[in-house]
Amino acid sequence: MDANTDPTPREHRTPAPRTVVVTGAGTGIGRATARAFAADGAHVVAVGRRPGPLRETAAEPGCGAIVPLTADLTGPQAPERVVAAALEATGRLDVLVNNAGIVLNERLAELTPERIGTQLSTNLTAPVLLTRAALPALRRAPSGGVVVNVSTSIGQRAWPGNSLYAATKAALELLTRSWAVDFAPDGVRVVAVAPGAVDTPIGEHSGLGPRQREAVRAWQLAHTPLGRVGRPAEVAWAIRQLSAPEASFITGVVLPVDGGAVVA
Repeated sequence: MDANTDPTPREHRTPAPRTVVVTGAGTGIGRATARAFAADGAHVVAVGRRPGPLRETAAEPGCGAIVPLTADLTGPQAPERVVAAALEATGRLDVLVNNAGIVLNERLAELTPERIGTQLSTNLTAPVLLTRAALPALRRAPSGGVVVNVSTSIGQRAWPGNSLYAATKAALELLTRSWAVDFAPDGVRVVAVAPGAVDTPIGEHSGLGPRQREAVRAWQLAHTPLGRVGRPAEVAWAIRQLSAPEASFITGVVLPVDGGAVVA
């Protein structure tokens, strides 16, 4: 039975579950986002480099359908593989969350071409190529496709000693605004969230020792007016709200989720 013969009034029909791809879904913001969408009934493809953390993401009770997909987004054909996994399961792709990223915490004099390339390929090239691969499917999304880029509030101000990471995120914000205009005729919205200090293991993943992490956290708290560290679930809430069908008139926005750090 197609939409023209279904006797149920449109406003009373139960919409089909959306399909959501979340990158960097093994820990932190990505994990919380995958679980938030799944708890809402979405089919979620949780993408990450490490199978163990992805399995833990998918194992949360009551989170519905989360399918782990181990993939290095900087590898050849990785974007196509991710999109194919989403379409294979449901035949649709509604939301793409570009969350994966790495922090190297190096000053300019310490950067090598290899380290520069690693950060650029993960934080900037990978989301560009994945969005390009996903765009045809997003254009076909019944309620309009959505791309959510995860930036950082530090990308809107100076970050001494970590300028390359901040620059990749600032570039992602410019892509958000540009894509919002480019994709609007296709009914695809593009938004971004810019988290501040959030309780995630990104400091450990970047190679910082305990004392270094404590120093970074102290600096973050000193520059956060609300005086506390955010929770991954709080960022996931913002991502889910911005990508909801009810937010259909919002595009091109970069929403800080940072306890006031950007405006302080």
